[in-house]
Amino acid sequence: MIQIDRETFQMMLHQIMERFDRIENRLSRMNRQTAALEGDKLLDNQDMCELLGVTKRTLARYRQKKLVTYYMIDGRTYYKASEVQDFLNMKGKILPATIRKQLGFQS
Repeated sequence: MIQIDRETFQMMLHQIMERFDRIENRLSRMNRQTAALEGDKLLDNQDMCELLGVTKRTLARYRQKKLVTYYMIDGRTYYKASEVQDFLNMKGKILPATIRKQLGFQS
């Protein structure tokens, strides 16, 4: 049996409560992201740059010129996969089959 004094116990309890608060914040953030999805998948800036073959600066220009629709969630930029596909269609390009499959699109 391990014995701890009251002060140590309260400190440990406080640490546990802080962790629960962090978990609650993460879950809340995930729920906001899920609500923004509407059954779609989200891509971040890195995903978009790789997919489009552009730099982060070029992607920022696309956003500035309102060529791509984006969403800010907790200070981060995301793009809906279906809207990315629409953007590519507008540019006369198609998503590679492997990426379409990853994003859950029909071939």
